[in-house]
Amino acid sequence: MTTVPTPADLLRSARSSAVHLEMRDGYAVDREDEEFAAWKAGHRDDPTDPASWWRPWLSLVQDVAARGVQLRRARIVSEPVSEYIRFEYDGTFTNVHAGELVRWLPRRRAADLCLPGTDFWLFDGELVMWNHFDGDGRPQQKEVTTDSAVVKLCSSAFEAVWERGVDHADYRPA
Repeated sequence: MTTVPTPADLLRSARSSAVHLEMRDGYAVDREDEEFAAWKAGHRDDPTDPASWWRPWLSLVQDVAARGVQLRRARIVSEPVSEYIRFEYDGTFTNVHAGELVRWLPRRRAADLCLPGTDFWLFDGELVMWNHFDGDGRPQQKEVTTDSAVVKLCSSAFEAVWERGVDHADYRPA
């Protein structure tokens, strides 16, 4: 059985770029379940206290960005947005603070784009990591490929979404 590296491992080894396309309106991730529940109860990250944010992920993002790796995340979202997407939106300032560029694309503006069937990461324009989820948004296995046709598809799809996307600073969830 082949061991698939984690997104963190691949991010650590990125030389020039890492892009992440997210296309679901909800995710059920154990770590986020607790944070999501806290958010629903009224907790919000304190913009003046970066040490309290999602660690160690944001520390890794900061380190990678400091090496000059360009980190971009695009999210395709249905509007009106789901409660989970509002939760993600409220915390995205931490990603931006850590060094990610983030854009949002309302799903209706993505209808004519050719997109892969699942979320993915693309590292250095060479390696795709598919993020598979079950119907309830729970993560399943991850896959990696360096197939040039898949890399080209994912790169084209991400760039099309990025071009149409609205910068986090300007996006207001409907």
